[in-house]
Amino acid sequence: MVRMKNKKTILKKLIFIAILIYAIITFIQQQKVLNTYTSQKESLDAQIAEAEEYQEELNEEKANVNSPEYIEAIAREKLDMYLPNERVYVDNEN
Repeated sequence: MVRMKNKKTILKKLIFIAILIYAIITFIQQQKVLNTYTSQKESLDAQIAEAEEYQEELNEEKANVNSPEYIEAIAREKLDMYLPNERVYVDNEN
């Protein structure tokens, strides 16, 4: 009878320890997943901030597209166009 009770208490303790170990392992695994998601969120937040800044730059450029200064700057930089009375000096040393 005493042996039976000892076996039952030992069995209960082993089951409790097994459940406790399982809970600890599960908690650690979930914490790793949570850390991964947190770092992904931070990375995506940084990408969103960069995209918003780029969108603001594009909106500013869009607002200035029809201004004479912008048209003149594009004509000078990309099309090599100059005003009729303007002198252009080219450096040939390169």
